Amino acid sequence: MMKPTRRARPRLPWAMLAVPAAGGVPVGILWWLLAPGGLNLITREASLGTGTNPLVWLPRDLTLAGLLVFAGCLLAVFLTDKKRRDPQADLLMGLAGALCGAVLAWQAGLLSAQLWGPAVDASANASIAFSLRSLPVLLLWPAATAVSVFVLELMHLLGRKENGGKDDGGLHRSQHVAPGPVK
Repeated sequence: MMKPTRRARPRLPWAMLAVPAAGGVPVGILWWLLAPGGLNLITREASLGTGTNPLVWLPRDLTLAGLLVFAGCLLAVFLTDKKRRDPQADLLMGLAGALCGAVLAWQAGLLSAQLWGPAVDASANASIAFSLRSLPVLLLWPAATAVSVFVLELMHLLGRKENGGKDDGGLHRSQHVAPGPVK
């Protein structure tokens, strides 16, 4: 009698979900430290230090947007590592982790403002308190990751095709030196 064999199910790369998600916490704290309306370490201009100035609201959102795009590009570099066993699963888990990380960054920034920022009366407008006015900014981390992975993989494929399918150490055919005496 034969024993039934179990088919090995591929394991999901949970680290590709957990690491970007956990990375959202320092990104959120950094957002509060750098953004106008937060600690404002970028400009240090007093008029941009409080949320009562409406000119603060857009740069505050753009600061988080820039941090999320940078995090997405950085994650893409790790996702395009050629030593991955299942790159498609890594990409999907990385994109899910990026979305979770963006939400955690948003919430960590708001919590940082409540814990370490001055008390703010936001009865006139909710944007006076440290907040995110444009929620689609949270999609920038996974979007930047996806676009960067696409570009990096495309560059890798084009570089491989140009070299005739083999890696010659980065030298193009026109740069190879033929052996022989130098005249």
